[in-house]
Amino acid sequence: MARVLFATLLLTLAPVLFAQEKSEQQEEKKLKQRPPVAVEEPPEEDESSKPKEYILNPLQAEKELRIGNFYAKKGSFRAAAQRYQEATMWNPTSAEAFLKLAEAREKLADWKSAKVAYQKFLELEPDSKQAPEIQKKLASKKP
Repeated sequence: MARVLFATLLLTLAPVLFAQEKSEQQEEKKLKQRPPVAVEEPPEEDESSKPKEYILNPLQAEKELRIGNFYAKKGSFRAAAQRYQEATMWNPTSAEAFLKLAEAREKLADWKSAKVAYQKFLELEPDSKQAPEIQKKLASKKP
């Protein structure tokens, strides 16, 4: 008797269960056939468009100096000047960075920028061994 009852129950519920499963399959097919909806993401922020914030970082300045020295030895004074400029931004009290920057800019025939860097060097290190020589350069190349 239990078997008959189970069979009857199964026969009455099967169409309902099968119809529900079939509708779920149809719904999945519809979702697959739809073109994907384009989700607009906000544009990524370009790091190069943001102005760099410099805070006193002598280690970074030293690193930039070493890299600048490498470029200067290779004869790439434009790259060296850029690195020395970065070093002065990371440590504005680095007399060595200003001296190297001035020398690199002088090699690039950019006397106006070299003069500014030499003057900053002299402000930071007025008693330096190179000070008399630099003062002569500044006096002789007045624009």
